[in-house]
Amino acid sequence: MLISPRVHACDLPERYDALVEEFRDRPKVEIMPNGHLVSRCSDYIIYSVEAKNIDAVVKTFGPSTKLGAIVGGQTSCKAPEIAAFEKHLPSDVSIVSCHSLHGPGVDPKGQPLVLIKHRASDADFNFVENVLSCFSSKHVHLTAAQHDRITADTQAVTHAAFLSMGAAWMANNQFPWEIPRYIGGIENVKINVTLRIYSNKWHVYAGLAILNPSAQAQIKQYAESVTELFKLMLAGQREELRSRIHNAGAAVFKGQGNEGLLLRDEVLDRFSLGRKKENGLRVKNNHLSLLAMVDCWWKLGIVPYDHMICSTPLFRMWLGITEYLFRNPELLEEVIDTAVEDNTFRADDLEFTFAARDWSSRVSLGHFDGYREKFEDIQKYFAPRFPEATRLGNEMIRTIMEKTREG
Repeated sequence: MLISPRVHACDLPERYDALVEEFRDRPKVEIMPNGHLVSRCSDYIIYSVEAKNIDAVVKTFGPSTKLGAIVGGQTSCKAPEIAAFEKHLPSDVSIVSCHSLHGPGVDPKGQPLVLIKHRASDADFNFVENVLSCFSSKHVHLTAAQHDRITADTQAVTHAAFLSMGAAWMANNQFPWEIPRYIGGIENVKINVTLRIYSNKWHVYAGLAILNPSAQAQIKQYAESVTELFKLMLAGQREELRSRIHNAGAAVFKGQGNEGLLLRDEVLDRFSLGRKKENGLRVKNNHLSLLAMVDCWWKLGIVPYDHMICSTPLFRMWLGITEYLFRNPELLEEVIDTAVEDNTFRADDLEFTFAARDWSSRVSLGHFDGYREKFEDIQKYFAPRFPEATRLGNEMIRTIMEKTREG
């Protein structure tokens, strides 16, 4: 007898009535009052909760899991998730976790979807693959440890950089799209991605940063790279700054020319929240955030191209603009000269340095509440421009995904 599949779901108790109403006309979706009822009758169960809450939630509902069911989770940090499953689930339960490596609003087609066969038969793993095939994503098979290391390499520092930009702009009471020096080219990516991150939920980034040990170390190194490079700029130590930047670039980009760039001017200039100056001239910037990113990768021995198969759209954009800078010798020399001789961005760089160090401190101390407070304060500041930034960001991601290649 063929049984028609059904979806059983639940959320926090206070959302029960609203969800019942929302799915009233979806006969194959049944909203249940709690996780016990979902767990006892479902063959495949996915925990979609914040990483910091995963242990408590699995402890509460895990013992009710149906005999022989398959259980997985969607957290961005797998170490605490897998630990919770091993600790609280019955031994007869299979564990197959997943993680879509893209944010909300991004078309999942062709995007990486990590699948982790932690404790399961081939048949159970194939079942999960078949269920998730509806996304048309690119399945990547990893262990939990591999997932956490790769997500740290490709996401943690990327997020820290954009979070720090937003904090610096707010500290200077700036809306960067209203300032000519932040219009066009690389600046478009910085602004759009920063606003895209701040338009999402804080816990999406906090869990990955705080609960992933590799991420903590990388965010700390990024803050150190920002600080050390900024000190060299302030001291006017041109040759030491140039040597450090070129050494980092040579290690990360392996001396490639400017052929096959992930991003080019015509792509970078297309997406702007502001209006470019009438004379079309680009304002010179020392791009401290980008220099520090490559310096951080160099110090940690990370080659970003190694993880392109698991790269998120945001990471590809970030790698694209760092590559654009470092593989353009004339632009890189201009940036070094600007860093030493031009004070236009000095106040911005000071606040950016403060912000990078502050985010690193909050992550190192494991302060979820402190992380949330800072994130949501900045979120409120930029909120009026989120709809337009999201629209432009989606267009930018689609374009960049067409232009980027897998390494």
